[in-house]
Amino acid sequence: MPLTRSFRETITEQLASVEFRREFLREAVANMVAGDLETAKAVLREYINGTVGFIALGDALSKSPKSLMRMLSPEVNPQARNLFDMVALLQKIDCMVLEVHAVKAVAA
Repeated sequence: MPLTRSFRETITEQLASVEFRREFLREAVANMVAGDLETAKAVLREYINGTVGFIALGDALSKSPKSLMRMLSPEVNPQARNLFDMVALLQKIDCMVLEVHAVKAVAA
């Protein structure tokens, strides 16, 4: 039986597409706003691994790459300021600006 490609390889290849990369970062932020921090951190980890990398991100944020990796691990609850600093820099690197818009919720 042939081996399939790993999830990380597939995502890394797809992150070469500007449209996919921007949508992937948008998804991470949407999960943060929705309160799903675990998914947001997982998406951010994959985004960083497939784009700028933790070493370059650490240099740009003046933080240890290991500290950034730990911040996005499942068992850590990072400070909001650190997450938003990270997202702001990732937007700048990708020449994009994400916006949040309120919509009226439908009663269940």
